[in-house]
Amino acid sequence: MLNLKDISVTFNEDTPDEKKALQDIDLTLGEGDFVTVIGSNGAGKSTLMNVISGSQRPDIGSVEINQKNVTLLPEFKRSMFIGRVFQDPMAGTAPSMTIEENLAMAYARNKKRKLQKGVTKKRKELFRDYLLTLNLGLEDRLNAKVGLLSGGERQALSLLMATFTEPDILLLDEHTAALDPSRAELITNLTGDIVKRFNLTTLMVTHNMQQALDLGNRLIMMDKGQIILDIDGKKKQELTIEKLLHEFKRIRGEQLDDDRAILG
Repeated sequence: MLNLKDISVTFNEDTPDEKKALQDIDLTLGEGDFVTVIGSNGAGKSTLMNVISGSQRPDIGSVEINQKNVTLLPEFKRSMFIGRVFQDPMAGTAPSMTIEENLAMAYARNKKRKLQKGVTKKRKELFRDYLLTLNLGLEDRLNAKVGLLSGGERQALSLLMATFTEPDILLLDEHTAALDPSRAELITNLTGDIVKRFNLTTLMVTHNMQQALDLGNRLIMMDKGQIILDIDGKKKQELTIEKLLHEFKRIRGEQLDDDRAILG
């Protein structure tokens, strides 16, 4: 479903501030894979997500989604088959529009545009059914402005908007990091449920090592623009935070120094 080959990205090339954000990245995700991505600040995680979404073009290498080469395809065209949830709960929704208007925009993402009502009676019932799965009471607030929702409610709505059209790839970019612990746990549980329900091919970046261990069937660790660890199946199920830290030290010869990644 996703194939990255020989991806490299360098910022400020040939200057004193040159930074190799990604170096010779090869990554393949099969249909239904749920891959969690961890690494310290500056490891290249966000750049990896941007390359997949199309907001960052690689210097070299290719990006294939569902066996189609999309390397030169702009971000707005890739959005037809990519769903993305950002760290900031304000980023994935239009705050001045109602819940049903936001859902109508997301619903039309992978459909041919034509002149018609954005919210029909039939569509409103569909939205209500989807909102019911969140167990947040939002199905009774379809006409509420999204800007009035709490951060956790907005992030739950963003997650629903990114997934209910069943995109080829779902990108979760530290989507619980800005929430308080109780709301973060809620969104984490919703994520697991939604990905499983739709069998979505998912790439999730997180600083929280325990979250990376609890979710998904595969885990990759990045450092200095490289994938240094790739573990799946039974080996992932047996991982602990201590084992992950040990693996990092074994590979790099030093301790992982990002407290956020260690403490989660």
